[in-house]
Amino acid sequence: MNPRLLAALTAPALAVTVSACGINSVPASEEVAKAKWADVQAAYQRRADLIPNLVATVKGAAASEGKILTDVTEARANATRINVTGDQLSDPAAMQRFNEAQARLSTAIIPLQRLQEQYPQLQSQGNFPVLMSQLEGTENRINIAIRDYNEAVRSYNTRIRTFPDMVGAKIVYGAKPLVPFQATTPNADQAPKVDFGG
Repeated sequence: MNPRLLAALTAPALAVTVSACGINSVPASEEVAKAKWADVQAAYQRRADLIPNLVATVKGAAASEGKILTDVTEARANATRINVTGDQLSDPAAMQRFNEAQARLSTAIIPLQRLQEQYPQLQSQGNFPVLMSQLEGTENRINIAIRDYNEAVRSYNTRIRTFPDMVGAKIVYGAKPLVPFQATTPNADQAPKVDFGG
């Protein structure tokens, strides 16, 4: 057989084989997951930026509730100290530390919401309801960003484990599964109980 003809027939087959084994799709999928993680971090940063404004507003009207405000401020500071880079997305311990810090901040916000209910005069201050609404919206954004990140992780992890992409993932990239975001608070799937009786 003519060598030129053989090369002409082999080149397209080789191109199809290489393109079907994850050479391009695995890193593209990993980058999508990293971008979604950046969205999660941006949503948490938005919350961290919003909380000082909320705390300042509440301090003016409820100085006697300083412990709640201090707890929220400390939890916010701790949550912003712990970051997870794109390279750490496959490290369960790093993800656990990040999740725990964010869960502590979420838990610290609950008494602040109770404070709003206990002191109706706070409702009359125009900024407080607006900031509480923004905080609620931020929590919703965080939930959506986490959902999108987990979906990107699921897609990536599926891609690196299924044929033909697993060939390129293992041989070329040495790809490792990424860690999805998980709730770290016990009973996080249950709504917190609010009791103003005591």
